[in-house]
Amino acid sequence: MQTPTHDTGSPSPEHPGSIAAMFGRIAHRYDLLNSLLSLGLDRRWRERAADLAALRPGDRALDVCTGTAELALALAPRVGPTGRVVGVDLSLPMLTVGRRKAAAESDGRQVALHLGDALRLPYRDGTFDAAASSFAGRNVADLGRFFSEMARVVRAGGRVVFLELGEPSRWGLRHLYRWYFHGLAPLIGGLISGEREDYRYLPQSVETFASPETVARLMGEAGLRNVRYVPLMLGVAWVWVGTAV
Repeated sequence: MQTPTHDTGSPSPEHPGSIAAMFGRIAHRYDLLNSLLSLGLDRRWRERAADLAALRPGDRALDVCTGTAELALALAPRVGPTGRVVGVDLSLPMLTVGRRKAAAESDGRQVALHLGDALRLPYRDGTFDAAASSFAGRNVADLGRFFSEMARVVRAGGRVVFLELGEPSRWGLRHLYRWYFHGLAPLIGGLISGEREDYRYLPQSVETFASPETVARLMGEAGLRNVRYVPLMLGVAWVWVGTAV
């Protein structure tokens, strides 16, 4: 398990400590701003991702880069009280928020949150029935390894689900989205969180992220089969799902 350094420089996936530091700075307002800036759609998208994990009562699920445990808590009802959900993340402040929420919201279900590195998951091969991640791929240095690690810890026949933001393909909607996401959203995020530079990095990371086709190819190269992907809200977000072998 890799412990993040306390890097306070500009966020960069090449320096995991800077990403952990950024999320540590915004942890106290992260859920509020996610809901506000996505107009409440982020939870609906996570529910869609949780559905695609195809979990059953008693299963074990992993949420990679769990942050404040929003996806982990969406997975918990699907595995029920006899199952288990594990979340892993580099940012201790985000996990602290997540642990408070899990204690209050998991209704007795087993939700455990661990400090760890998505590129070196501290779990044995085939430990989980499914692994999922939401809005995290932009923040890792090696997306191929990210998917390889998720595939490694999932049993044969289990699913790997990946949810990420994108940009709409329709011309008018794309320009409206860019005005909002690159102009208004950083302003609102900065005013509420006090960290405007961090909320500039986040939309910039969407603009430079891999295409849906590239993500699907990387998932296939990681050993996943039957990879498919669908746009959500005309491409504002995308969800990919593949099967471990």
